[in-house]
Amino acid sequence: MRPLLMSLRTKLILAVILLLFVLVGLIFFVIEKREVSAIYEEQLSRGFLEAEYLIQLNYDEFVVFRDVAGAEENIEKQIDEKLIYIVFYDANNSPFAGNEFVKAYEEIYQNSNFIERELEGDYYSERRELKDPATNQILPVLEIEAPIYIEGSPRRWGSVKIGLSMEEARAEISDTHIKLVLIAGLGLLVGVLGSILLSRGITTSLKKLVDGTVRISKGDFSHRIDLSSHDEIGNLASSFNEMSEQLFLTKKRMEEAGKKLIHAEKLASIGRLSASIAHEIRNPLTSVKLNVQKISESECWGETEKGHLEITQEGIGHIETFIKELLNFTRVSDLNFLEFPMEQVIDSSLKMIADSLELKNIQVKKDYQKGLPPVFMDGDKMRLVIVNILRNAYEELNVGGEIEIILSLQEEEEGKKIRVEISDNGCGIAEAKWENIFEPFYTTKSAGIGLGLANAQKIVEQHNGSIRILKKEGKGACFEILIPCGEKQ
Repeated sequence: MRPLLMSLRTKLILAVILLLFVLVGLIFFVIEKREVSAIYEEQLSRGFLEAEYLIQLNYDEFVVFRDVAGAEENIEKQIDEKLIYIVFYDANNSPFAGNEFVKAYEEIYQNSNFIERELEGDYYSERRELKDPATNQILPVLEIEAPIYIEGSPRRWGSVKIGLSMEEARAEISDTHIKLVLIAGLGLLVGVLGSILLSRGITTSLKKLVDGTVRISKGDFSHRIDLSSHDEIGNLASSFNEMSEQLFLTKKRMEEAGKKLIHAEKLASIGRLSASIAHEIRNPLTSVKLNVQKISESECWGETEKGHLEITQEGIGHIETFIKELLNFTRVSDLNFLEFPMEQVIDSSLKMIADSLELKNIQVKKDYQKGLPPVFMDGDKMRLVIVNILRNAYEELNVGGEIEIILSLQEEEEGKKIRVEISDNGCGIAEAKWENIFEPFYTTKSAGIGLGLANAQKIVEQHNGSIRILKKEGKGACFEILIPCGEKQ
């Protein structure tokens, strides 16, 4: 009896199917691991920042006054659906203050995760599952505990433990799994269907296909399989190109999320450093200022000496202005949201710099759309943003220059937004500098400190809006501000 021979076509189909399962499975495994790891690391970084913020927020109550009631009042204000519990421990690892929810869990509330001695900067983290007594639902929690040190003391003064909800992270991971399964399933389905139709003369095309999928499985999502044939292999190659494009987009989104996280961490570090520098400068500067004022009031000085003292006072004033802007940048101030017409905010901003505009004979053209809805915003803070942009335009304009302000309503997928466009016909800003224009301490002016636009961006983002520089026809610069309409976010 002759043995059953398997045709080359059948062998090729089986081999391609097996290869597809291996490659797509490898891609799925690598991307899934990276996605889950990135999501968890993002939650962990957020938790570290949250713990540091809580330490700073409750520093006086915990270290200086030992005010349990004040600390617990601050803690309850920070609790939301993402931050489930907060516990402060003293140097003996005994609970000092916590929110009401966590006190029901004795094992968590009573026990600190730290041993007696740790190095400053150490953190403790673990994942837990808690049963909510109110709903009997299981709450996934990422628990993070950070030590508390004070400057000049070698010993730990205590620690703060927080519990972050992992519900959002779980949902994101689940959504990622579904997308990856769909992409992998689509790739497998198309690959199997394509492999059934393979026939003679496919060896060369198959080699190209295999080489391309190997590169994709190694993470080269920008690679495209170049096959000009309009048959089953061509379709399969096209499907793999679509899959790699989706993976490439996913990778880009991950990179963007990483950049945003790094940017947030950088701003937080700059904020802490700036606040420390401002504090160290302001105290001795106040003493210097008072002594200079006292000396300048003396009648024994000549005109030359008085001139030097005036220059000194002017320099102290510049330093105080710098410290004020530095502290405004580092503070996370609460906004006083009220309904304001944007026209009113812009007009009041123009009045604040009207004298300066008149000195250069600068003309202001206003184009306001009629019937615009009011906006929930902090009018004073938003006025600072507008004044900052107008002042920058004024400084760049020559005598007889022009500023144009356009106010309109813009419809977007997420809702209506008020659009403010402020442009001038000055020398403009080089496009190569746009990427850094909102960075702290970046300035194109010889006398600037580079915090004006950084503060403006922070305020606009606190309103869930956006600010950017636009390309403008002709010379000059153009800034666009978008603020959501409707109720307070």
